[in-house]
Amino acid sequence: MSDLRDEWGERLPRRLGLLGLTAVVISLTFGSGIFRVPASVAATLESPALILAAWVAGAAVAIVGALTLAELGAALPRSGGYFVALEEAYGPAPAFAYGWAELTVIAPAGQGAIAFVVAQYLAYFVPMSPGTTRIVAAAVVLLSTLLAYTGVRTAALVTGASTITKYVGLTLLIVLAALVGRGDPNHFTPLFTPGSGVGVSAFLAALLTIMFAFDGWGDGLRLAGDVRDPARNVPLGMFAAVGLVGVIYVAANLAYMWLLPVSEIASSPFVAASVAERIPLLGSYGGRLMAGLVVVSAFGTVVACAIAYPRTQFVMADRGLFFRSVGRLSPRFQSPSVATWTIGVISILFIFAGDFQRLADRMILGLWPFYVLCAVGVFILRRRRPDLKRPYRAWGYPVLTAAFIAVGLALMLNALWHDPMNSGITFALLAAGLPIYWAWKKLGRQT
Repeated sequence: MSDLRDEWGERLPRRLGLLGLTAVVISLTFGSGIFRVPASVAATLESPALILAAWVAGAAVAIVGALTLAELGAALPRSGGYFVALEEAYGPAPAFAYGWAELTVIAPAGQGAIAFVVAQYLAYFVPMSPGTTRIVAAAVVLLSTLLAYTGVRTAALVTGASTITKYVGLTLLIVLAALVGRGDPNHFTPLFTPGSGVGVSAFLAALLTIMFAFDGWGDGLRLAGDVRDPARNVPLGMFAAVGLVGVIYVAANLAYMWLLPVSEIASSPFVAASVAERIPLLGSYGGRLMAGLVVVSAFGTVVACAIAYPRTQFVMADRGLFFRSVGRLSPRFQSPSVATWTIGVISILFIFAGDFQRLADRMILGLWPFYVLCAVGVFILRRRRPDLKRPYRAWGYPVLTAAFIAVGLALMLNALWHDPMNSGITFALLAAGLPIYWAWKKLGRQT
């Protein structure tokens, strides 16, 4: 196993340029969420003005978060991103807790759930039984893992092609909706639904759901160890990716409301297909075209997950905080082979274990404590490590960084208020990483 390291202490070859990183982050962020989340947001907020405000707010939170965490990615361009930043700011215990949560729930639940989306939309063309759907979803994970194993460059090409296809496809849907769709300006009236009783708490609940659609906005930090010229490319790639996704998400919701009333959006979990059916130019093929677009979109996201997630376990092993064998690089492809296949196998097991969508949703909430800790880490490292070379400094610091932290805390507290049982279970699962870390250290596991 090669132990050659670059100036930042990284063993992985840096094969991602600016365009490659941007494509992977877009693919991680722009998955199936925009095709499913609008229904639950519309059901919660009910009025066009609040719905659009929530999506704009979601884009702003994601962009500010990306601009904040990019400072850590540029200063600490190592694989494992969040793990590296948490370890540098707080020590190994919180970093281990994050890595453990990602390995055991976040990564396999997220990757498996998106693979289910691929299989379910393929069933639009070829009817499948529930058992066959699981087999197809497992095959999607297996293929994605194989692509990631053969090297980040190959997988990034697939991800890039998927990213271009889905971005162009959704843009075309938006343009056709605006130009030739059977729209109605009355769908935007009244801007506020009288007597709806929607308050701050409901808005925050909808915003958390929207952040599921934006999840992936910070994964340039996770991939910093694969990026050439990270001082330049990590900040630029993260900002470009999240900015492009934010623009198309807001535009898509405008198109949805132009063609469908809010009540119909709220009752349509596959809203993009419903919108396509309202565009005469697409005719009877509209639904099939959108189903195909979702398949491409979701598959690209599964591949991007297969690239990104194993970096954390790879760096944990590199630090002696996980089995040393997980830090192995493929001699042929120079990819983190054991970590990649470990995540892939666990994801497949999750698929065959049954319906774990609720658990995946919990873990979206579970990611936010670590997002907030990383943002607080920017303040800590500015004070503790003034000598740390920072080729990029968080734009708007300290005001926007503090605002991002405040929003993250509000989202978590609101979730606890609304659903203390499920939210409490999520946070308990995350906290379980701490005693596991202490047991690991006590046993002295370094294998």
